[in-house]
Amino acid sequence: MAKLNKFIAESGLCSRRSATDLIKSGEVTVNGAITMEPFYEVLPTDAVKVKNKLLTHQDKKVYYLFNKPENVITTASDPQDRTTIMHFFKRVKERLYPIGRLDRNTTGLIIMTNDGDLTQKLAHPKHNISKIYHVTTHKPVTPEHQQKMLDGVRLEDGIMKVDKVAIHTRKKNTLAITIHSGKKHIIRRLFKQLRYFVEKLDRVKIATLTKNRLPLGDYRPLSKEEVEKLKKL
Repeated sequence: MAKLNKFIAESGLCSRRSATDLIKSGEVTVNGAITMEPFYEVLPTDAVKVKNKLLTHQDKKVYYLFNKPENVITTASDPQDRTTIMHFFKRVKERLYPIGRLDRNTTGLIIMTNDGDLTQKLAHPKHNISKIYHVTTHKPVTPEHQQKMLDGVRLEDGIMKVDKVAIHTRKKNTLAITIHSGKKHIIRRLFKQLRYFVEKLDRVKIATLTKNRLPLGDYRPLSKEEVEKLKKL
């Protein structure tokens, strides 16, 4: 048996946190009755539906590392019919969802999976998952501003500190920024506060995973060892 929110997440529909929201909003039925208890124990004979769609339990977990191009939306669908991240996974039979999001104009690494437990773990702030971005600005960032990012910059939602700052020697006006924060638009907001325009933003590392010659628009399955390392973080 599995708890209802976990059952929904493992069906590949969404993360466990999103599943809990769906349950509490009355979007989930069990055997035809609305069930608003996320920790209901799902029996093998139960028929679980979300928005009237019958779910099945997916035992096989899959994990992919995707290098997202620009002008791609990190959602399953888009009302404006723009290209979404799912366009690149049409050949994958499992229903996937991204762990976290990247802005439309931000490129770089994102993990795609149907593992609700791992999604919840990596997305939760308490686990402090590190990420490295290459940030290209319209002019060189001064040493004083680099130090200020390390010391802390006041934004509208609090003080933001980066973990590391390094100059990218092969790319003009580009810094390698290491952060743990997962707040929305945090890199762009940080540089805007310091009066820099971000021309390009590229996520090059998530936890232990790097691009390692993975072209834009391509993905690869994670190895068993890579998945185990992520689960141990």
